[in-house]
Amino acid sequence: MAKAKLIPPYGGKLVNLMVEGKEREELLARAGKLPSIKITMRNMCDLELLATGGFSPLTTFMGKADYERVLKEMRLADGTLFPLPITLTADPKELPTVGEELALRSANFDLLAVMTLDEVFHWDAEVEAAHAYGSTDSKHPMVSEMQRWGKVCISGALKVLNLPKYYDFVNLRHTPAQVREMLEGMGHDNVVAFQTRNPLHRIHEELTKRAAAEVKGSLIVHPVVGMTKPGDVDHYTRVRTYKALVDNYYDKKNTMLSLLPLAMRMAGPKEALLHAIIRRNHGANHFVVGRDHAGPGNDSSGKPFYGPYDAQEIMKQYEAELGVKMVPFEMLVYLPDEERYVEQKDVPKEEYYELYILKKLRGFEGFS
Repeated sequence: MAKAKLIPPYGGKLVNLMVEGKEREELLARAGKLPSIKITMRNMCDLELLATGGFSPLTTFMGKADYERVLKEMRLADGTLFPLPITLTADPKELPTVGEELALRSANFDLLAVMTLDEVFHWDAEVEAAHAYGSTDSKHPMVSEMQRWGKVCISGALKVLNLPKYYDFVNLRHTPAQVREMLEGMGHDNVVAFQTRNPLHRIHEELTKRAAAEVKGSLIVHPVVGMTKPGDVDHYTRVRTYKALVDNYYDKKNTMLSLLPLAMRMAGPKEALLHAIIRRNHGANHFVVGRDHAGPGNDSSGKPFYGPYDAQEIMKQYEAELGVKMVPFEMLVYLPDEERYVEQKDVPKEEYYELYILKKLRGFEGFS
């Protein structure tokens, strides 16, 4: 089978910040004497996606020019569409002088990377919350979390020595380059990616299979295992369900499961754009966007932070620029007499109502 010609990475090149060979040995020897800071779980997830190209074309945590334009216009300083800030905050008392090197370490003091400190700038949590997430309500998980961040943002060239250590599902953890290689081997130029942070149910299975058939290509089931919404089902449980489904109910010739170490922002429509960029970097040129995609739920007044179809609308607006075509999540209804699923819009209203009541009477949840 001929290798597939996948869509190029966002920006044209897959970023790789990993240091190898003699340079790595020299840096390891020097790193022990450098000033260092411990970074958070979110920072580690972001660092991994920077290092392996998941956030291409980003090569660093954002400097001031990128940060401010992203907040105001969803664009990097050079004009590239990028919906959300990717920053590293710190306590200014722990930092060396600008121009010097700084070691980035995990909470366990494991060495991850060395940064040449180029920029230190102040940021405002309320301003970021209002611009990036459209709310300053502390019921939004990111708005609440930002209150605990450092007072300044730091940026500079990164040399990544070690990725975070994982001991679970090691054979399902792949870099964007590795995912691309596997997708190329499947032989389909078209690839549709499915984002999830929840256990899959039967309608998800039907939807993803239909999506792959619609694009006449491969499917990557790409669950987030970094940080999701507080209270979500743990990723250990979720991944076991994904694995059982992909192993037993999907066509292995055109389906793959890979875990994504993303720290979600729960930013609704803007997060959908970020997810599309990440999936393009992994080789997908189609992306399933669901109802209330990456939504954090309701605000303090009981109203949803984002509209149910805001993410689909923003994807339609920017899909040509992103190079990733949206596959919308259509509401499906199961017809028990015919043992098949159909789109809700194709079911007469009175029949749909009867099916909905039947579901309720049997104790099942609603269709969404």
